[in-house]
Amino acid sequence: MGLFDIFKRQKAEQQQAVPEPERQQQEEQERQELSAGLEKTKEGLFGKLARAVAGRSKVDAEVLDSLEEILISSDVGVDTTVRIIERIEQRVAKDKYMNSSELNGILREEITALLQEAEKDGDSFGLDVKEGEPYVVMVVGVNGVGKTTTIGKLAAQLVKAGKKVYIGAADTFRAAAIDQLQVWADRAGATMIRQKMGSDPASVAFDTLKSAVANNADVVLIDTAGRLHNKVGLMNELSKIRNVMAKVIPSAPHEVMLVLDGSTGQNAFEQAKQFTQATQVTSLAITKLDGTAKGGVVIGISDQFSIPVRYIGIGEGIDQLRIFDRRQFVDALFGE
Repeated sequence: MGLFDIFKRQKAEQQQAVPEPERQQQEEQERQELSAGLEKTKEGLFGKLARAVAGRSKVDAEVLDSLEEILISSDVGVDTTVRIIERIEQRVAKDKYMNSSELNGILREEITALLQEAEKDGDSFGLDVKEGEPYVVMVVGVNGVGKTTTIGKLAAQLVKAGKKVYIGAADTFRAAAIDQLQVWADRAGATMIRQKMGSDPASVAFDTLKSAVANNADVVLIDTAGRLHNKVGLMNELSKIRNVMAKVIPSAPHEVMLVLDGSTGQNAFEQAKQFTQATQVTSLAITKLDGTAKGGVVIGISDQFSIPVRYIGIGEGIDQLRIFDRRQFVDALFGE
């Protein structure tokens, strides 16, 4: 059972314990918060779409050309955009005539289907965890994407869920990174294992796992250095950390989570490409979606890399790192 499953189960259990009226109120509040967090993307994407179909009675080649341009400019990505357009073309050909007012609904269905396919493809990732063995997550990503904050928020949510959490500060190249992570660990109620700046990151990971096993921890989150993603040395280092962790827990890491900054658009695609070539990334966390109109990147990256998006960041609050629900996401983009 991975982090995603832990949170899903916890949420389901919490909802069952809440009276129906209150549960509906909570769900509505969550929908509103998600919608507000994606407002800039929603305005950018669907404002353009509304203008593209204004005054048109049917979906024709010109409308599809406009839609293609809109999706690409919203950072959905060229390849994913082509797939979406081809699917819509097939439906237009099959139905012979499609009213332009139906385009939102068709687009909504196709985006949901793409995200669902990526989620299913991602089910083959991940390894079995033995009973009583810590679940180990190696967190990767370049500097500035919100990696440390994501680890802190995950740790806090896990501790709240009753889990014993250890954090390994294996980004030993920046003193600020270690100190920032310590602040989050203290705030979350997690135990952090650290060494002095400049220490061997693999050594920190090894010590963290040894301590976690000895103290019956439930989850281990390993931070890694976030130097530029095109540095070969960084990628070699990730392999070294993985190999050292496997000496303590043979199946570790059970999950490799890549954190991407949604506001960087196409640069996030390039980072995903580099990291997936260097190591087996099994899940994605996409941050900073509340401050950008580039939220379409979630759709493109999920589709192109067939890696499930597990968490999205829609604000600074500790509870604003959300479990990614594809239907809620698409609903928020298109409106209920």
